[in-house]
Amino acid sequence: MLCCPETKEDVSLAAMGIIEDLNRKVEAGQLRNRGGEIVKEKMDSGLIRADRKYLYPIREDIPIMLIDEAIPLEGLI
Repeated sequence: MLCCPETKEDVSLAAMGIIEDLNRKVEAGQLRNRGGEIVKEKMDSGLIRADRKYLYPIREDIPIMLIDEAIPLEGLI
């Protein structure tokens, strides 16, 4: 069972529409992670925290559950 490493809230699989929108922002160089770094790699999927504030990317079937790698969703979805 996966949960947010920061708050221990449940996470759920993001809808593909959200992932597609975020990947367009990645292509345009317009997406930053929580650590302030520009996200350079597209994601295959993602896990959204229960409060819908952050998404943890999934790449090559591996969830990236690092706090600074989370993508803030405020204003994006």
